[in-house]
Amino acid sequence: MFSRDYHEDPFIVIWELTRACELKCLHCRAEAQYRRHPQELTYEEGKKLIDDIHSMNNPMLVFTGGDPLMREDVFDIAKYAIDKGVRVSMTPSATPNVTKEAMEKAKEVGLSRWAFSLDGHNAEIHDHFRGTSGSFDLTMNAITYLHELEMPIQINTVISNYNVNHLEEMAQLIEQLDCVLWSVFFLVPTGRGQEKDMISPVQHEKVFQWLYELSTRVPFDIKTTAAQHYRRVVIQNKMREKFGARNGTEIRYEDALKNGNTGQIDGLGRAPKGVNDGNGFVFISHTGDVYPSGLLPIKAGNVRDTPLPVIYRESDLFKSLRNPDLYKGKCGVCEFKHVCGGSRSRAYAMTGDYLESEPYCVYIPKSLRKKKIIN
Repeated sequence: MFSRDYHEDPFIVIWELTRACELKCLHCRAEAQYRRHPQELTYEEGKKLIDDIHSMNNPMLVFTGGDPLMREDVFDIAKYAIDKGVRVSMTPSATPNVTKEAMEKAKEVGLSRWAFSLDGHNAEIHDHFRGTSGSFDLTMNAITYLHELEMPIQINTVISNYNVNHLEEMAQLIEQLDCVLWSVFFLVPTGRGQEKDMISPVQHEKVFQWLYELSTRVPFDIKTTAAQHYRRVVIQNKMREKFGARNGTEIRYEDALKNGNTGQIDGLGRAPKGVNDGNGFVFISHTGDVYPSGLLPIKAGNVRDTPLPVIYRESDLFKSLRNPDLYKGKCGVCEFKHVCGGSRSRAYAMTGDYLESEPYCVYIPKSLRKKKIIN
């Protein structure tokens, strides 16, 4: 049914163009620095990388950082990719680099979407989280101008103890800003991210249920990152709505999509089946190191030494991540393991083993539930 085999080709590629950034975000995966690294992939190396990415059934490409706008050649790189037919979006930091000229250039070269981070509904929360005063106001002003340019806007939000009690206000803001997609990240303790900043497993479940209810009443789409078990919550709700309490219904990832009856990729580029670290997803660092994701810091190779398709398809690390039968603990016996699989990044961060169970999931698989003893 699906045209893309994740064993061969990823659905999405994240390229960290640079780790340079002017912000000091509390959760920063990259532990970003103020200056660019001298060993960053060059423009010519970037073109070779884009050629390899395009050869893998032309997945989506996202430029991230650090701050991609810290590279003077960012729009040259973007144009090269877009001219090849690659769909490119970018997640720049809200700094003075986000000028009108930069936004106009993004529109000119054909970026498909501009993504900004908003981690609070007001300046107090957001600027504290981002470690820089004025970031909230700068983001609001940039969004206004992007609307004038008619460029689709995505908002990324990291759910943590800093903002979990203000999600309703966040959702109202996303709607007011007329964004096409709210991408909700659930904190993984890596980089500057701390375990103490994570919401609890029970809070994860409550937020998932709230997100599902929200998705039924808002005009924007919702996507989660490092929250594969949100798929399970969506599927459970859809199964209850469709079949009531009856058992024996098939668990399908299509049911986790808003328009899942068709199984097609929607206009926002959402995958028709779930991605996970190394399974439909690949991350390239600023120096060319290849990881299953930016949140799972186990290196599988470097594109300077080995082509990306070879690393993705043949690395033992990537192959193991694409085999749910290797999952341990309750993830290994869960009936949702082929459509959920839990966050491999969080499993690694909390246990040191990327194949262990998702440690922040409260669901008990059917095979582990105690049967009632009838006397």
